[in-house]
Amino acid sequence: MTDTKSDIPGVIAPPPLIYLGFLLAGIALEFLVVRTQGLDMPGSLRWTVVPLFVLAGGGLIAAALLRFRAAGTPAPPWQPATAFVAQGVYRWTRNPMYLGMALAYIGLAVAANAPAALWLLVPLIMTIHYGVIVREERYMAHRFGTAYLNYFHRVPRWL
Repeated sequence: MTDTKSDIPGVIAPPPLIYLGFLLAGIALEFLVVRTQGLDMPGSLRWTVVPLFVLAGGGLIAAALLRFRAAGTPAPPWQPATAFVAQGVYRWTRNPMYLGMALAYIGLAVAANAPAALWLLVPLIMTIHYGVIVREERYMAHRFGTAYLNYFHRVPRWL
């Protein structure tokens, strides 16, 4: 019997839930504790920024998911990787899904008029970095060896 637990990155939680948890915590913090005046941003600018960030984030996520599907490998980090994807959007960033989620997070925080949610962006990115990305990178290096390490040194983590 194969130990499947050793064949996964061991991330701390599903990344979309981490982003959602921080967003909800930031909105709750804003409206229940901090109670600022919100973002000092004209409504027309806010409603231009929101769709741009959300659509850009969603586009990155969709492009990455399509690459995973084309390669026949699962996207969720709690399932074993069956292929190494380095094409498409992965030529410019090693983490397009997490970058996309961060962009969508910013857009949704602006939509909620919740500066406290934006304050949590740095701890959120640190959580994703240490709790997800570093673990995935270690897993991918072990699983795919030199091919992944060459990619790791050639393509930036975020941008």
